[in-house]
Amino acid sequence: MLDNVKSPILKVDGLKMYFPIYKGVFRRHVGDVKAVDDISFEIFEGETLGLVGESGCGKSSAGRAVLRLYDVTAGSIELEGTQIATLQGDALRRLRPEMQMIFQDPQASLNPRMTVASIIAEPLDEHRKLGKSERMARVFELMDAVGLNRDFANRFPHEFSGGQRQRIGIARALALNPKFIVCDEPIAALDVSIQAQVVNLLEDLQEKMGLTYLFISHDLSMVRHLATRVAVMYLGKVVELAPRDALYENPLHPYTQALLSAVPEPDPSLENTRERIILQGDVPSPSNPPQGCNFCTRCPKVMDICKKDVPEFRNLGDGRYVACHLIS
Repeated sequence: MLDNVKSPILKVDGLKMYFPIYKGVFRRHVGDVKAVDDISFEIFEGETLGLVGESGCGKSSAGRAVLRLYDVTAGSIELEGTQIATLQGDALRRLRPEMQMIFQDPQASLNPRMTVASIIAEPLDEHRKLGKSERMARVFELMDAVGLNRDFANRFPHEFSGGQRQRIGIARALALNPKFIVCDEPIAALDVSIQAQVVNLLEDLQEKMGLTYLFISHDLSMVRHLATRVAVMYLGKVVELAPRDALYENPLHPYTQALLSAVPEPDPSLENTRERIILQGDVPSPSNPPQGCNFCTRCPKVMDICKKDVPEFRNLGDGRYVACHLIS
């Protein structure tokens, strides 16, 4: 397993990210949206951990909480042995160069009033003291790395296609030589023809720079191509975590089985014989999750115990973790 070779660059233990709900004139606290509800995982140096699940399951909230873009409700986050869950102010700011994010929508994440050179150089202005020539040399170096023409340095974001804008965002994320990057659905807003180019770029950069990724996506085919291990989220909890091939070939959790059954099969003969698992009902509200297992209201294999007790997230060996009463 990976942990025999490399040490974890990131350790997340019991992470909770609740958003309070207030009502009335006096803004009474009446509940919480449990976006991330007690998740634990490790990411090893140089690997890509895929985080998948349907929309609204808490993937992006988990990624932002890990980078401390949010103040976490509870839990532990260790980046290279440093506890960052409770860091504030200058102490947190000093660690920012180590961890960066590539955002989902390249149009919304780039300032339309800034040129490409200014956008890419912004992290350098904040965290490094470089002369004008050094600054531009670094900007050109980053543009070369992501495949952008240096002549575009003084253009504005609206003059670029979606794929080019995402390359600008990637260059900005790389400016401070981070070790860990959260990729928050970086290809979701792009044309299908451009998605493969961006994914190949991320793979090349990982190989050249020794980067570690948390790759958040709902595109299961792309995650299979890119990830080393895969974690599956449902309603704020990680229900299964396993090495990529083991998870795709033999999913253990009923939700993972249903999720993978929805992936189209390119071979028509196999597609015709494939059995879809159709889940009944809607996803419960994260502000009022069901008692017991979060998946019990939709699970085709539900048992009485599922409606009473929260299943333990157990280690089955060989890097496999599952939270399900069916797995003994």
